[in-house]
Amino acid sequence: MAVERLSADEVEQVLAELSEWTLREDGLAIARKFKFRNFSEAWGFMARVALVAEKQDHHPEWSNVYNRVSITLTTHDAGGLSERDAKMAKAIDRLV
Repeated sequence: MAVERLSADEVEQVLAELSEWTLREDGLAIARKFKFRNFSEAWGFMARVALVAEKQDHHPEWSNVYNRVSITLTTHDAGGLSERDAKMAKAIDRLV
């Protein structure tokens, strides 16, 4: 089953629903930065995200430095943003 890339209008709608996420400069991904009290909280958050990612079979591009986590979502099979990214971002937001 092919994954469909979101149209420009659909991307705008997704961004309206995900106010903490920003569109990457090239328009092909959304990103969000998180800050926690310490490394343990950041790592725990990443572990919870990893469980959701496995369940959804949609894995983020991310990095962690001490208490900060940066996440980028894109769907490589679609060549940009898809509904899978919006669903994953909403799931991540529920974990914060």
